[in-house]
Amino acid sequence: MTNIRDLAKMAGVSVTTVSRVLNNHPYVSADKRNAILVAIKQSNYQPNINAVHLSMGKTFLVGVVVPFIDHPYFALLMKGMATEALENNYKLVLFQTNYLETREIEALQMLKQKQIDALIICSRTSSWPTIEAYLPYGPIILCEDTRGKKVSSTFVDHYKSFMFALEYLYQKGHRQIGYCIGRISGTNSKQREMAFKNFVTNYQLAYEPAYIFEHCRHFEDGEQVIELVGQMANPPSALLVTSDEVAAGIVTCAQNRNISIPGDLALIGFNNQPISKMMNITTIEIPLVDIGRKLFLQAIDTDEEAAYQEIPVQLIERETV
Repeated sequence: MTNIRDLAKMAGVSVTTVSRVLNNHPYVSADKRNAILVAIKQSNYQPNINAVHLSMGKTFLVGVVVPFIDHPYFALLMKGMATEALENNYKLVLFQTNYLETREIEALQMLKQKQIDALIICSRTSSWPTIEAYLPYGPIILCEDTRGKKVSSTFVDHYKSFMFALEYLYQKGHRQIGYCIGRISGTNSKQREMAFKNFVTNYQLAYEPAYIFEHCRHFEDGEQVIELVGQMANPPSALLVTSDEVAAGIVTCAQNRNISIPGDLALIGFNNQPISKMMNITTIEIPLVDIGRKLFLQAIDTDEEAAYQEIPVQLIERETV
């Protein structure tokens, strides 16, 4: 394989001059530049990308950790990141973890080994001590509230947004309120759980663990929610559903079983995905594409100080409350 020393010999110039031409340095005479370009063409020279990256101190690769690639929430985050990556001449390296910590550690190890320039974790399963142990090796950006930590983030205050939605339902007359969640152990889920418990206490309502539905991630999970609600002697009158896709599944299944939405069961979804607009589902709008863009820009920011960006949300009133 031809290297720059070979090119220098073929063109009759120094290695330094070849390096300048390869790096588009302006101060090279036209004759020498043309001789080097001819040598490159004749030898079919291809630069060693690893060596180039090593010399520049960058790979122009950013890792993105997601639990699932087929979930609309994470797909929209990745859409925003991909847009910014393209505009900034970076590429994304995708890690699907299925919430397995070992796979998340693999991504962190790639950061440590300088195979990627930064790592964005959209939903983590590793503990804080694990994340902090890898901070010396490069930027780690999280999609959760990291205020007080030395980790940059773009996030939604899920406690505040959940409490807002709960109080909205209360003002609409609902006293038996529950919620659907994807993963109860997640950091954002813990914030929602805290909001729910504080809401129940503040308004002196009964706390009903049966009103909390776990593992609700996809459209078809809405059927399981309706099944469980139908078996209750004292079912909830309203649900917060942390995915518009699941909310759409609940609406569809309820229609098939002659359950009135919102007459028998009111719903508020989250994210304002296209399906919520198509099915007239009241929802909390979370601008996921914009969040993805901001996460990526934080990842390539050279400022070493941690930065925190809280993204505001808003209620989109439609026909399910």
